[in-house]
Amino acid sequence: MCKLSVNDKAKEWVYLQLEALALARKEEQNRELRERLEQLKKERNAIILAHYYQRDEIQEVADFRGDSFLLAQKAAQTDAEVIVFCGVHFMGESAKILAPNKTVIIPDERAGCPMADMVHVDGLRKLKAQHPNAKVVTYINSSADIKAETDICCTSSNAVKVIESLDAEEIIWVPDKNLGHYVQQKTGREMIIWEGYCNTHDMLTVKDVVEMKAQYPNAQFVVHPECRPEVVAMGDFVGSTTAILEYCRDSDCTEFIVGTEDGTGYQLRKDSPHKAFHFATKYLVCPNMKVNNLKKLVKCLENMSPQIYVPPHVAEQARLSLERMLQVK
Repeated sequence: MCKLSVNDKAKEWVYLQLEALALARKEEQNRELRERLEQLKKERNAIILAHYYQRDEIQEVADFRGDSFLLAQKAAQTDAEVIVFCGVHFMGESAKILAPNKTVIIPDERAGCPMADMVHVDGLRKLKAQHPNAKVVTYINSSADIKAETDICCTSSNAVKVIESLDAEEIIWVPDKNLGHYVQQKTGREMIIWEGYCNTHDMLTVKDVVEMKAQYPNAQFVVHPECRPEVVAMGDFVGSTTAILEYCRDSDCTEFIVGTEDGTGYQLRKDSPHKAFHFATKYLVCPNMKVNNLKKLVKCLENMSPQIYVPPHVAEQARLSLERMLQVK
């Protein structure tokens, strides 16, 4: 075994000291940012909504953490004058649609959603023309323009209930084919499914899960239905982000392989610090969600921008589809 020389040991000591100083400085900067954030929230009468896929530093300061469904509810109910939506662009649009008199801002306007971009108005209108009696169900992970072409929206939390609530022989489902396949199986309803998908969830493969199960044989595999059907079929539990969090919190099992975006680790560890969570692959990271950070959050409240704008005629139609979703029990 090679021994470190005195010079190497000195270099290592210096490196460790520099690393410790950098971490201390980072924590001091974050403390200052958190203090400034609290001041701005009071001045602006603002509320911070953060999706479970956000960075830990954002989830820590949020007034409400949640999945798309919970955050849509909070946006519709809040008395705050300003909504800061820490998520991706379509989420900010949904908040603005449900709370048109509020100012809605996001930390970084580049936080988009590739899946939402996979469905376009012209294509959906063409599909509707081919199936004039069909009801259009749109996953909330979509643009305001698509929601305006929709009969009712859904989230992964309530998708099964939404489909079951419809009295229609034909159902057009956009844009996530994986969630659509799962809902079709759960409800037994025939659906015309758009060929979109979540880049992050769709990356998880059977091979990844098999390897993780071999490495952690006592762990349960919990998986989001945005994953591929063959991966979802391997799940000990399948559900929305919120459902996964609740299942892991309440389960007697103490070890889990997690098949959803790694930002959920914050809430999983917070709810169950004595349990172990292993993400099914290191690639379960949404770069669009992670583009937001604490510094950008403070800056957007200081500048009151970027603001979310939805054209009134689009918002009016899109609001109907969201409100119908919120009415499903």
